[in-house]
Amino acid sequence: MKIQERTGAGAGRAAAPAQPSVGDRLPTPPRERKPALAALAVLLILLGALGATTLVLRAGDRIEVIKVTKEIPAGESVKDGGVTSVMVAADDSIAYVRWDQLDTLKTLKAKSTIYKGTVVVGQMFAAGNSLPKGKASVGVSLKQGQYPADIKPGDTVAVYSVDSGGSNTGSSADSSGASSGGLIVGDARVSSKSDGSDATVSTGNLSLTLLVDEADAAAVARAASANAVAVVRVPGTGN
Repeated sequence: MKIQERTGAGAGRAAAPAQPSVGDRLPTPPRERKPALAALAVLLILLGALGATTLVLRAGDRIEVIKVTKEIPAGESVKDGGVTSVMVAADDSIAYVRWDQLDTLKTLKAKSTIYKGTVVVGQMFAAGNSLPKGKASVGVSLKQGQYPADIKPGDTVAVYSVDSGGSNTGSSADSSGASSGGLIVGDARVSSKSDGSDATVSTGNLSLTLLVDEADAAAVARAASANAVAVVRVPGTGN
């Protein structure tokens, strides 16, 4: 009877699962090395550093160029006080006019109106008279009351004949209205304004150079020679 009890007790102990010893560890797979990915990472780092260096070098390669601060009408030259210098990134594909070339630029004429804030490039200017095709430049002298007080270069104006007929020279009235009174040109452009500000204040007289179509130039000049011209500012790109 005792033998059976001992046997049963031993069987119970044998059925319990064996526990691994503390020092045993499961085997881990060896770490797979990927030299291609490592090389790619190094290459990306080098490219990033090279790009940053290039940007720094380009940012330091700057030149001093000319920028317009006052509008330059077509056919006019750069004047003192109408330009300033700015720094821009050097670019051989852009024909910037350098600040040290200002004196040379003053001898050239604008091909078309150059607006305030424009950075000047060489293609904007040409030697000699560079009026737009089909245009003519006409000077007019105006009395006080024949022009807006705040008129300025770049304004678009309508030109009227204010001849009442008493100053006709015997020629018949033409369709332009220069002899009979009325509108001569509806969209002339103020190319320049006389700089005699003191004289203008004291006398009220003002001299303007107007850019008009060639077909209208004779009528405007005829009315101007008779001191019978008035201008009225109208909506246009110069306003």
